[in-house]
Amino acid sequence: MQVAVVILNWNGKKFLEQFLPLVVAHTANQADIYVADNASNDDSVEYLKKNYPDVHLIQNPLNGGFAVGYNMALSQIKADYYVLLNSDVEVTADWVKGPVEMLKNRVEVVAVQPKIKSFFQPQMFEYAGAAGGYIDVYGYPFCRGRIFDTIEKDEGQYNDEKEIFWATGACLFIKASVFHEMGGFDEDLFSHQEEIDLCWRMKLKGYKIMYCPNSEVLHYGGGMLPKSNPFKTYLNFRNNLIILCKNLPARALSKMVFQRMVLDGLAAFRFLLKGDLGDFWAITRAHAHFYRTMKKTWAKRKKVQATVTDPEVSAIYRRSIVRKYFLQGKRVFSELDSRDFY
Repeated sequence: MQVAVVILNWNGKKFLEQFLPLVVAHTANQADIYVADNASNDDSVEYLKKNYPDVHLIQNPLNGGFAVGYNMALSQIKADYYVLLNSDVEVTADWVKGPVEMLKNRVEVVAVQPKIKSFFQPQMFEYAGAAGGYIDVYGYPFCRGRIFDTIEKDEGQYNDEKEIFWATGACLFIKASVFHEMGGFDEDLFSHQEEIDLCWRMKLKGYKIMYCPNSEVLHYGGGMLPKSNPFKTYLNFRNNLIILCKNLPARALSKMVFQRMVLDGLAAFRFLLKGDLGDFWAITRAHAHFYRTMKKTWAKRKKVQATVTDPEVSAIYRRSIVRKYFLQGKRVFSELDSRDFY
């Protein structure tokens, strides 16, 4: 059994200095460690060569973002299991053991995420992943432990193993054979929500995604882009529309596009009222890109749908998380009715 921990880096020397020592200390006897550098123009590569000669270094020829960077790197790594780890994540003792055992012992499970907590507030869950990811009936992502901007304190309420819809790319354990079977990440997404797309495609093939609570990491967050950033808003809205178009069953697709036009329009108007003109235009640009590139996305949809073995995928919330959160005041995951999940 060979495990490869792969850290994607772009101009992140400060994160490598801060977080790589613990990765080495807590991982060296359990996995091979790789850093895949996305053509950094700081001195990340020189730092690694000088201070970590035993860490495998892959130098990508360009910065193609998360998707291209990992696809290029993982095509060169032979292992049974990959662990995709953000450069701004602090790992803890035995963080590898639980998720890898889950992948090893359960044939149907192909991806796992650990408990993700905040580096700055370790008692709190972290925005990007928390205790496992879900989407609602309109494709909006949220987590156990984080719905929109409401982040919960970890009080042991999510210490159960749980099937989830998506596992965060901040710390993603995945079977290498299945990653390559699926063709890796969709490179047109560049960054943000590409892991949701990959998890959805895997679930359409009948595979399962799990949350493992006995593995814990702390995420700095916003290492590449801060949480509030118009470009991040653009990527999230654009990529989410593309993902829905690729993966939704035909009976739901046309209804979704119309309803998302309305809901995203309301989100844009909300940003406008708050004076966030950058985010307002980001949503407008996201929709313009989606409609402009529909032909290409539709070709991808045909390819995905041709290989579907289980269109009724699990762990989708059958209600609107927007309605529940903003209109009904349901701020935490435990307030949602478990019967509303597939």
